[in-house]
This record gives sequence, C-alpha cells and structure tokens, in this order.
Amino acid sequence: MTAGTRAFRQFVLKVHSRCDLACDHCYVYRHADQSWRRRPQVMSDEVATAVVSRIAEHAGAHPELGRVHVILHGGEPLLAGRERLARLAQQLRSALAGVCELDLRMQTNGLRLDEDLCRMLVQERISTGISLDGDRAANDRHRKRANGTGSYEAVVTAVRLIGSPPYRSAFAGLLCTVDVRNDPAAVYDALAALDPPRVDFLLPHATWDRPPPRDAAAPAAHARWLITVHDRWSAAGRPFPVRLFDSIEAGQDGQESFTESLGLGSPDLVVVETDGEIEQADWLKTAGHGAPRTGFHVLRHTFDEAAAHPGFLARSGGADALSRQCRDCSVVRICGGGLYGHRHRSDNGFDNPSVYCEDLFRLIGHVLRSPRPRPVRRPHTLTAHGFDSLAAGDGSGDALRALVAAEASVRRMLLGAVCARHPGPEASALTRLDRHRPRETAETLRHPHLGTWAVRSLEERVPPDAVRQRLGEIAVAVALRAGTGFRFELPEQALQAHLPGFGRLTLAPGHGPVALVAHEGGLLTAVPGGKPLPVSESAPLGIGWEPARHVPAWGTTILLEDGDPYRDGFPAEPEPRMDEAAHIRWIRLFADATAHLRARHAHRAPGVRALLTACTPVRGAAGQGAVAVDPHAFGALGLALPDTAQALAGLIVEGVQQVKFNALLDLFDLAGSDVSTEGLRSAYLDRVPATAIPDDGLTAYGRRMAARLRG
Repeated sequence: MTAGTRAFRQFVLKVHSRCDLACDHCYVYRHADQSWRRRPQVMSDEVATAVVSRIAEHAGAHPELGRVHVILHGGEPLLAGRERLARLAQQLRSALAGVCELDLRMQTNGLRLDEDLCRMLVQERISTGISLDGDRAANDRHRKRANGTGSYEAVVTAVRLIGSPPYRSAFAGLLCTVDVRNDPAAVYDALAALDPPRVDFLLPHATWDRPPPRDAAAPAAHARWLITVHDRWSAAGRPFPVRLFDSIEAGQDGQESFTESLGLGSPDLVVVETDGEIEQADWLKTAGHGAPRTGFHVLRHTFDEAAAHPGFLARSGGADALSRQCRDCSVVRICGGGLYGHRHRSDNGFDNPSVYCEDLFRLIGHVLRSPRPRPVRRPHTLTAHGFDSLAAGDGSGDALRALVAAEASVRRMLLGAVCARHPGPEASALTRLDRHRPRETAETLRHPHLGTWAVRSLEERVPPDAVRQRLGEIAVAVALRAGTGFRFELPEQALQAHLPGFGRLTLAPGHGPVALVAHEGGLLTAVPGGKPLPVSESAPLGIGWEPARHVPAWGTTILLEDGDPYRDGFPAEPEPRMDEAAHIRWIRLFADATAHLRARHAHRAPGVRALLTACTPVRGAAGQGAVAVDPHAFGALGLALPDTAQALAGLIVEGVQQVKFNALLDLFDLAGSDVSTEGLRSAYLDRVPATAIPDDGLTAYGRRMAARLRG
C-alpha cells in the first residue's frame, strides 16, 4: 500500500438504494448528494460476487486485520429480500474462512422484520441494529412513511420481536438521531424500556453551510439534551452501553474511540454502492453532490488502490490534520475534531472545527467530570450457540473469544492467589503495576507457562524464595512492556531469571548482587561497583542473555518458548535451548504449515489463530512428530517437529482442539466429576487469607472470579 494509507476494516455494502420510509432528516435522500437517483435499486449478483472477492483479497493481503466488519446498508437493506441477504452472508463467510473473522451486521428501519427474517438473521449470524428515535412523538416527528403516517408502532413491534429470546442473538441495538425538540428523558425512557443491548445517539448531519438550528438564548442545545440523557443513564446504573458516552471515557483512558464521530483514529471505513462504486463514508453526502466519490469500482479496482485516494489520506494525519482551533483545544485527543463531514464549509473545505464544536466541548467536559462506576465483573459463560459451535468442532468467533477471556480471568485469579500467599515487595509491586498498567499486565499474563508456575506455587511445589523471584520477574516484564522504570534485586543464589515473553538471563555461580532494571529504553542489569549495563554488555561479568524466539504466523508471531523453567508441564519432556539451525527449521516448517492450514483446513484456522500463543519444543521420535498440552498452560502446545508441513498442520489442529477442551473444563464440569480443573483451582483460593493484600487489585479480583466460577 502507499505510504500513509491504512487497511480498511469496515465495509459498508449498499445492498438496496431505496427506502420504504421518507424520513425528512435522511442524509441519503435529503442532503446535497443525489447520486442515489442514478444507481440501480439493488446490488446485482455480479457486483455482490465482486465485492465479496475484493474484501477477501484485501483481508488476505492484510493479515494484521484479524477481523473485518461488513455492514449491510441502504436505503433499506431488507428491501433486497431474505434470499439475497442470506446468500450474500454465506458468500462472505465462505470467502473469508481461514482468512480472517467476519463480523456481519445490518442497519435497518425494521418495518419488514418478521419471524422468517429473524430466523435467517440468527442462522446467518447477522447482527442487526434498528433505527428508532424514541417515543411515538419523537420517532414520528421525522421517521414517516411516504403517505405521512408514522412508523413507531411497526418499528417497536420489530424491536420486540428481534429482542425476544429466540432471536435476541441477532439484535445489535438501537440507533437514535437526536432532535432537541424532543424530550430527552422521554426518549431515553422509551428506548430503555425495550431492553436494547446497545444504544447509539447520533447528532443530526449538518455543515457550516447548513448548520443545525441555533437558539441564542440557549446555546449548545445538543449538549444539554445529551447531558440529560447521560445523567439519566448513569442514574439507572448504565443498563446498556451507549457508544457516544463510552467513547468519551475511552478517550480519557487513552483508548481508541468506538465511533467515527470522536477520536483521532485514521479512517478504516469504505462504502460500496449498489452499482459497485467504491466511495468514502456516506455521511459526506451532506457536504456536496459527489463528495464521497473516489472514481474506483469493485469490478476494476482493489481496495488497496482505493485506500490511496486523497479523500482517505486527508483524514489519516491525526491532530496535525485538524484546524488550528482544534489543535489548540484541551479535549482534542477525545473529540478529534468531531465527525469529518460536520466540519465542512464551502469556502475552505474541512479546515474547520465541527459545526457542533461547542456542544461536543460541553458534553465531553460533563462526562469527564461525572463519577464513573466501578466496573462490574460478570461471570464468564458461553451462549448455547457458542457451546454448540465448539461441540461441532471449530467454534464461532464469539465462543473462541469467550474462552480466551475466561482463561485470562483464571490466570489473574491464580496470580492473585499467589500474591496473597506470598506478600512482600514483589507482590505489592506487581499489584501496583496492574492497577496503573492493566493492559501491559494482561499482555504479560498471557504467557501460558505462568499458569503452570502459579498452580505449582499454590500447591507448595515451588520454594517461597523462587515464588517471590518469579513475581519480581513478572513485574519487570510488565514494566518493560509499559516503558516504565522498575528495579528488582535478584536473590544471590539465583542462577537465572526468566522474563515472560522477553527471554532468559543466565548468571555464573557466585555472581554477587545483581538487579534487573527496566526503563524506557529496555532492560539493563545493575552490577556491584558499576552503573547499570545493557545485558548485551554484561557477558564479561558472567551474565548471559538469551532472547525469546518466535515463529511467524498469520501476519503476527507465536512465541517459541525454549527457556521458561516451567515449560515442563507437558507429558513429553521439553527440549533444551535450541541452536540457530533448529530455530530456522522451526520457522520454515511453521510457515509452510500455516500456509497448508489456510489452503486445506481454512475452517480450523480461526481457532488456531485465536488460541495458539506459544509452542514449546518437546522430545519425540525422530521425524514422527507429536503434540501435547498442559492443562494449566492455556494457549501453549508442546510440539515435536515431524518431517512435513502437512503433518505439523495436523498436529497443530489436534493440539488446539485439546486446548479448547481444557478451557471448557474451566467453565463447565462436563463429566459431572468432583475432580475438575475449576474445582481444583477454586480450592486454592479457599486457603488465601482474606486480608493478605488490602487493595482491590489482583488478589481481590481473583477471589471474586473464583467465587463466580464456583457458582
């Protein structure tokens, strides 16, 4: 791709360009761009086949995506018909199988939803959002049929249908366009009464040429309206996510926004119209006729080619691409200048703050000043569909993510118990890092063999000094990931130190005091009589450094763990540290096995990609190959390399299936046995003193999760 471009992650497919409502605030039909008049009503089979192929091509060229989001849109997509929508969903899943995950969604007015369509949405896993502007008065102010009658009753009937138990898995939430003439409390109450899984409040599309109505006596009316909704939502205990408010809080936390309306993220959304034209985001239709056009077409161009269009590049410059007023603003990192289309003015283009600038500034300030509730930890579980998908052999994306999330909590539970059992400066430092650097802590805890070490520590099979050393090593690894300073004094009797995910430090007997020092530039060692030295310069002092090895797969890397002292939980004995020739053989054979998996076992690839994080070389008969799993080391396989890539691919699939089963045992006692992994791990927590660590860090989290797993 051209420098500065970004791969597309969201694909909006305009499957039908007409609508069975005549909303007077619709940006497709009632704003400057009227290109819908010349387009075919429905996307043809030829264009649909081409766009599916182009999406798969783009995802295959950018394995770092991992997951793409396809939104069926219009007009009104349900006008395309049940069979056409189902066929398109099937084509997308088939084309993307083994390439990346598919998150398939649809946005509809809901008028045509019936039980037959709802069954199809569930079957094809099309997550569906419905547009509803509130109570009857609010909704029917704009969302009317062509004959002038309101749509409220029909839409609410559709919402209740898709929200009912048989179809709720296909219900994505409600989309509400703000009108300050409507009562915000009544709008919120009407939406909340329908028990939506999510609500998205949208500012009505406007530009500086066509600004929203202003009232000099009551400025920032949209902010005041949304603040009322925010406070009512907060007082109700935040019963469902609200994308706008959640995005503001995410920006405060330094995370990416969940909406294009806020934040400094580069654009990753592209639109394909019914005729196959590739366009920019369709809200640009408010700026002028033809504003979203790129000149590209799915029958003639790739999405990589389209990504180099100046319209996409113009929004990829972060804060530097904003107007001076925005760059000087105190909330620019959260606001990001607002929705790009809302900045337009005919005399200078988009070099302006949002036409809702004052509203956004006041709303963001209010949300940031408002108290935030403590996060509620909910027990991990699987839906019936997710359990069935795993039982069938592969597992849906949601089911695989549920297993990963549950195992992350189990790992935290175990580490919390270890910290409580062995209080001291190491446990306190790790708890403090977890509180201030939760993402880096979570990433470090993904190291599979930490589970094996934690279980043995709780079973008192690891000496207390070695437990405390391991806690210090984990803290150093977290600090290295976070780029923050931390110093840990190694015990004088230690002959090695293993930093999960980074490598192993070896020490000569009688080395004297040695400290591990993490700082922004990496890892140093502190030795007596001198300043800290990079590990690469410590060899003359008897200090050796063996960096962690990796093998490339699916656009990322998998840890090749041949140095962790707790990698011996497999039935087969682990190999010692390999030489470079052996490492190269692993890289080559693994690359070929990955390609074989994608070509011959595409349906297995998502599970392997989601669950496999590390491989440990183990002993096996020469050339025959073998795979083993450690029930406490989720994400790891013990592998003895076979002679062929095909055989290795088969071993990887077999091993990952065992990993899935072990993860299920942590959620369910599948055989009704009293001796399950979950029961064993919960027993460890029963022996943890309640006041070992008084804060609400790893230990408290561990106790809560253990109690929920027991329940």
